[in-house]
Amino acid sequence: MMQARALAAEGVSVTLIERGLCGKEASWAGGGIVSPLYPWRYSDPVTTLANWSQTYYANLSESLEAESGIDPELSRTGLLMLSIFDQQEALKWGAEHSYQMQMIGADEIYHLEPKLKAGFKQAIWMPQVANIRNPRLARSLRAVLEHDSRVTICEEQAVLEIQTTKQGRVEGVLTDKGNVQSDAVVLASGAWSGKLLESLSISLPIEPVKGQMVLFKGEPGVVRRIVLRDGKYIIPRRDGHVLAGSTLEYCGFDKSTTASAREELADIAIDMLPELSSFQLEAQWAGLRPGIEDGIPLIGEVESHPGLFLNCGHFRNGLVLAPASVQLLTSLIMQSEHPFSPEPFSPSRSNNGLILM
Repeated sequence: MMQARALAAEGVSVTLIERGLCGKEASWAGGGIVSPLYPWRYSDPVTTLANWSQTYYANLSESLEAESGIDPELSRTGLLMLSIFDQQEALKWGAEHSYQMQMIGADEIYHLEPKLKAGFKQAIWMPQVANIRNPRLARSLRAVLEHDSRVTICEEQAVLEIQTTKQGRVEGVLTDKGNVQSDAVVLASGAWSGKLLESLSISLPIEPVKGQMVLFKGEPGVVRRIVLRDGKYIIPRRDGHVLAGSTLEYCGFDKSTTASAREELADIAIDMLPELSSFQLEAQWAGLRPGIEDGIPLIGEVESHPGLFLNCGHFRNGLVLAPASVQLLTSLIMQSEHPFSPEPFSPSRSNNGLILM
């Protein structure tokens, strides 16, 4: 939806085809943290996308609310990271990238998050990190597109194959409701992107990675910050709801939830913040991330099939990397100035690029 909005703003007529409902897959299921969880552990290309997007999100949120009347609820809560084994690497990375990141002691920890379990003596604090209520972000985007005359939304319409000329140039897609002709096709289908390229004998190094989440029905102020410990996190929402996540499961396209994950995530969240035990565990769900080994998304045109563009493979960072990814691909499609080098994200890059079958 972000990509459709950006292209429409350039005067392009866009048909957005979604096999289900817009924004109801990983975009809906994630936690909405506008940062990689441990940003210093990622490669420079991911940092480039993340930094650009984080700077842009406040403007995006305000613009979407003004255009749609739906507040995506961007909240700059900051990120409090507990039990970090590579603290020095983190602080060094922060200094090199001019990123606000500091080591704090117990007094500051409990000033920031008073209801944390006792005993934490050190943490890394990133005050600039925000979270956004991603279901509301998706609703806002869809509402904007609905009122844009240059965008046609086709939901509950599955793409069966990408159609090309004998020379390999893309000329549209075949769906379960008929043909849709176009001058270009953008593949932004998350974990399902690889399946849609099979008809072209192209293999993508993307696989589904399930993540399960639980939701506590809390009260405003019980949790003030995003709190991260040993890869698991709790995220406050403005209305008092608290998200806890997330699992990392390699089990194909299975989106079912499990009692064991529910218990694990609830126990970890309550261990971090004991007061959560007094609140109802209201919901549990799962989503499928588009896993890729190096975490660097594929953004650009497929050389063997002119007119076919990819914007996929964002793994755990789809939300935070989306605005920058959209900006880059838009510049490639429109042949305008790039916001940064497209080379590290090229689908034909030697590491984790396309595989022709």
